[in-house]
Amino acid sequence: MSDLFEQLTLYLSYPFVQHALIVGVLISLCSSLIGVTLVLKHFSYIGDGLSHVAFGALSIATVLGITNSMLLVLPLTILTAVLLLQTGQNTKIKGDAAVAMISVGALAIGYLLVNLFSASANISGDVCTTLFGSTSILTLKKSEVWLCIFLSLFVVVIFIIFYNKIFAITFDETFAQAVGTNVKFYNVLVAIVIAIIIVLAMNLVGSLLISALIIFPALSAMRIFKSFKSVTLCATILSVSCAFFGMIISILAGTPVGSTIVAIDIIAFFVSYCIGLLKRN
Repeated sequence: MSDLFEQLTLYLSYPFVQHALIVGVLISLCSSLIGVTLVLKHFSYIGDGLSHVAFGALSIATVLGITNSMLLVLPLTILTAVLLLQTGQNTKIKGDAAVAMISVGALAIGYLLVNLFSASANISGDVCTTLFGSTSILTLKKSEVWLCIFLSLFVVVIFIIFYNKIFAITFDETFAQAVGTNVKFYNVLVAIVIAIIIVLAMNLVGSLLISALIIFPALSAMRIFKSFKSVTLCATILSVSCAFFGMIISILAGTPVGSTIVAIDIIAFFVSYCIGLLKRN
């Protein structure tokens, strides 16, 4: 046990591990805040769709040789998120079908572009890292860490300032609009926040596992609490804890970061489910 503690202390002394933990905690914090809203609005599937769009945009940035891929990935993901939440059910192609179509299309085109134009010989490794996270979060540059801190603070500040409005559009958009709330504006704001979280989370868990960060903490918290504020606080604590311990286990055991965090989230969900059953009995 003492050897394990010494090993952990050694790892935590490395700057790249410290950066990874900071980014991981911030991303999980932001994901949990907006996750409750998405689950309650039945928009959980949007996280999955946008993650595939981000993968496609990242592939295009790689092919074009854009050094800072965020310059292309973030605007494209935000634009897609706004279009999806704005159109909703008011188009000939309904919301869930539109997300599925964009999701599969972006994933297929992204993989096709990587195969056709990639300068790397390890195409499978590059794609696997992007889709599942691998250990890419342990190779973050200082500029990427600071960008993550800035964007995470933006998300948290937006959520705190507009908490009441987000609460209103989460439960009843029609009533919120009737009392003068600019529903369209706040839906766009939520879309922008979702897109930022998706892009940030790609380095942590990869494109295919991003939805888990958004959905699992919210669903776990809902097993135990009923009020919006309590669920949000519980989801935040669960998400941050699962991300932190998942990354620690990943570093010590040498397992993929994203998959390990999601596995911890699944365990937390089952524990929360059992606690919920006990509370009802």
